[in-house]
Amino acid sequence: MSAGEIAGLIAAIAVVLLVVLLAVPLLKLGRTLDETTLTIRQVREQSQPILSQASTTVTHVNANLERVDDITGNAANVSSNVAALTSVFAATLGSPLIKVAAFSYGVRTAAKKKREGAALATAQRSAKDERRSRRESRRAA
Repeated sequence: MSAGEIAGLIAAIAVVLLVVLLAVPLLKLGRTLDETTLTIRQVREQSQPILSQASTTVTHVNANLERVDDITGNAANVSSNVAALTSVFAATLGSPLIKVAAFSYGVRTAAKKKREGAALATAQRSAKDERRSRRESRRAA
């Protein structure tokens, strides 16, 4: 074998080693891509039922929200009717009731003052009578 043949043989062995060294990572990369493909397929298969259930849930929630909207609208109507009824009641019965309450307060106050005045007059009369009786008892003595 000549030197050129030996150099060619060494170069061929080096190329084979290089191909083997590069083949190992490429094989590992191929296995990783296969596993990734399998994982993506499984995720897709499992996510379809979840998405279907989520769609059904959203449909039910929308139906319930429409009912809640109806209930809220009815509650707003009831509250406006109650407010109107209150204002009608205040307009029709409020003013006379206020007048009756004011009149009864005035009558109670006048009766109280009259009782207090009668009690005061009685107290003044009894004090005056006591003074007279003292004077008379002084004069008689």
